Amino acid sequence: MNKKVFVFTLAATMMFACKKEGCIDELATNYSSEAEKDDGSCKYDEQGEDGYTVPTTYAFVDENGNSTVSYSGQTDRLNQLEEMVVLMKSGTGATVSEQALIDMYANTGDNGGGNFSFSSTKQLENKTFTNDVQMFKDWMSDLATASNDYMETAASGQAGVLTSGTSSYLFDENGYEPVQLIEKGLMGATFMHQAVNVYFGDSKINADNTEAEDPTNGDYYTAMEHHFDEAFGYFGVDVDFPNTVPGSFWGKYCDKQDADINSNSVMMDNFLKGRAAISNDDMTSRDAAIEEIRLMWEEITARQAVTYLNSAKGQLGTDNAKAFHALSEAYAFAWNIRYAPLETRRVSQTDHALIMAMFPANMWDITVADINGIIAAIEANY
Repeated sequence: MNKKVFVFTLAATMMFACKKEGCIDELATNYSSEAEKDDGSCKYDEQGEDGYTVPTTYAFVDENGNSTVSYSGQTDRLNQLEEMVVLMKSGTGATVSEQALIDMYANTGDNGGGNFSFSSTKQLENKTFTNDVQMFKDWMSDLATASNDYMETAASGQAGVLTSGTSSYLFDENGYEPVQLIEKGLMGATFMHQAVNVYFGDSKINADNTEAEDPTNGDYYTAMEHHFDEAFGYFGVDVDFPNTVPGSFWGKYCDKQDADINSNSVMMDNFLKGRAAISNDDMTSRDAAIEEIRLMWEEITARQAVTYLNSAKGQLGTDNAKAFHALSEAYAFAWNIRYAPLETRRVSQTDHALIMAMFPANMWDITVADINGIIAAIEANY
């Protein structure tokens, strides 16, 4: 009996050995039409078994080699805020015109009332979260008013300048640095909001994906591809990020948090995967990528708030210039949590309001215990 089993097994082994082994999955990059038995050697592109290649840089072309990527409007808005920041920071040594800031915000005359170095039909104001537009205008007024006291030393109830080493900062009478509230706040209310809520929202991201918009005039992208590109544009990084890291806005802070939360790979990989998925009509992968981007964008802003709060703890009372500078940035990044989409946000509107209420009306009144309380409230959710 044992001999018969052995003979049968040997015969079966010889029979199967006659079959040519190789990769029999047609979706694999090393598929062999001659193989009859799979040998586990199949190899796939970066997207796995979806049958298309995910590039390593944000570069996408159509079947004729034409670039289908376009987000010039977003680049214009990033540049507008860059130039606004330069003007606002000049308030440590000169008065700043409120009207100039308002004109730049609305891009009056397509050149910010003559204050921009370039012309564009784009603007920041009409892309800012509507309910917060007046808040930013109020902060611009606050900055202009504080700049009238640029020769004064800032103190509780007194706007003015505080200096640490070679760095000077303009604070209002309550110890807040308006330029940080405006710059970091618009990163959230305009850039983050537009990306995660507007362009990733149903009406934009589910636009037509069958026809190029206007190939005759060089618009080779579909509406869906373009809307995803515009979300990427608001992230504000180079096409090869993180090989190249920008010196400002979300790319800068994404990189700052990367060591702790792997934010560079999560953000860039999912922007690449999501865009490749759109170009290959893979909506399941597109939606998965969008969710990962939304979650990580929220985590970056929350963790950056904590980073600045921790920084301020070690400076409060000994270097108030640095401490209040960091606290103003922390306030803005904590505020930006509100722009995370409701369907993925990890903090309720009520809890977020409670976190913001923990910041004092007058920053000169804050204590290390207060800062620890804010940190704990944020870290309870992230």
